[in-house]
Amino acid sequence: MGVFDRVEKKLENAVSGAFARAFKGDVQPVEITARLQRELDSEAKLLSRERKLVPNEFHVALSQHDYDRLTPYSKTLNGEIGPQLRDYASDKGYIFNGPIMIAYTLDTALPVGRFTVTSAAVAGVDAAEEPTPTAVSTASLVVEVNGVRHPLTPPGITIGRGTEADLRINDPGISRLHARIGVVGTGGGQQITIEDLGSTNGVTVDGQRTRHAALGLGSRIEIGSTRLAIVSPVTDV
Repeated sequence: MGVFDRVEKKLENAVSGAFARAFKGDVQPVEITARLQRELDSEAKLLSRERKLVPNEFHVALSQHDYDRLTPYSKTLNGEIGPQLRDYASDKGYIFNGPIMIAYTLDTALPVGRFTVTSAAVAGVDAAEEPTPTAVSTASLVVEVNGVRHPLTPPGITIGRGTEADLRINDPGISRLHARIGVVGTGGGQQITIEDLGSTNGVTVDGQRTRHAALGLGSRIEIGSTRLAIVSPVTDV
């Protein structure tokens, strides 16, 4: 019995055959598993001779018919697909930089039995001190990473993969202590800069590789495979 057959069998047993009946002639769990594995292969990015970074967040778009039938079983389905993807990644030398997340969305333009997949490598982010909603809302500017905002207040924050960083990002392309965002002053006179702390892969600001640069509202930063942005706590740019 192949790996896909084992996945499908486990799923059928988990829901006493209801899953198999619901999907007869429609999108099959085995098809989703196979497609996500191909997504890992096609999106793998070389980090070193033996390591490749692959996506860990997936969005599976389904037709109305398949979406209605799949979503009641999504938790069971993901509980089986996740371990299969981790085993597949281990065999291939792939690494994830965050937990595997699989979400199912509706695309009414899709016909029954067809689905599409989009993916991204999204790093887990931890702050040494979790910012309060008040601290975020009252800051002049914030740095946003993977949908989470951190206030920029003097003297600033360090960013890296190690525990010594103020903002820890679990991205294998980020050094243990990668960069420092410095903040001087408050309000309209605030000055914000970024400095590369001798990282392996460097810092890119607005598409330009740099060792030191001034930042402002709308600045886009790339370190490793992670993108950060300087935004207003009230409105996006």
